[in-house]
Amino acid sequence: MRKEPMSQADARAQYERIHEGMRAYGASYRELARRFATWLGLHSTDAEALIEILTAEERGSTLSPARLSERISLSNSATTALLNRLEQAGHIVRSREHDDRRVITLRSTPRVHTLANDFFGPLGTKVEDTVMGKYTPEELRRFEDFLADVHATMTAHLAEPAPSPPLLP
Repeated sequence: MRKEPMSQADARAQYERIHEGMRAYGASYRELARRFATWLGLHSTDAEALIEILTAEERGSTLSPARLSERISLSNSATTALLNRLEQAGHIVRSREHDDRRVITLRSTPRVHTLANDFFGPLGTKVEDTVMGKYTPEELRRFEDFLADVHATMTAHLAEPAPSPPLLP
C-alpha cells in the first residue's frame, strides 16, 4: 500500500502538535521534579541533581561532580554547595572508586533510592503498562530514534553561539 505524501499544511500542523506535546511533557516533568523536591523538603535544583544521580545509577553508570555540574547547568562551586547539602541530608555519598583517587563518584543512599521509588514508581508503572503497552516494539524503536535525533539537534544548537541580546528600549 502506497502512502500519499502529506501536504505542507498537514505537515506543519503535525509538527506543531508534536512540538506542543514535547513542550507539555517538559512542563509536566519539571512539575513532577518540583513536587519531588517539595516532598523531600529540598530546593528544586537539589532535587534535579538528585534525579540526575539516581537516573545515572539506574542506567548502570555514575556521575562525577563535574558531569553533574554540566547536566544541571551550575558552576562548579554551586554544585559543590549543592552536593554538600545533599550529603548532609543523607541523600548521597561521594566516594573515590577509581584508580585515579582525584576522581569522585556520586552515589545515592539506599534510603533516598527507596524514597525515589516510592514517589516515582507508581507513575513509571502506569507509563510502562498503560502507555507503552499500546505500541509495538518497532513503533517504540522509531520513537526512541526520533527522541535521540531531537536531542542531538538541540545539543548541537546549544553548542552554537547565542544570538546577540535584543536592544531594549
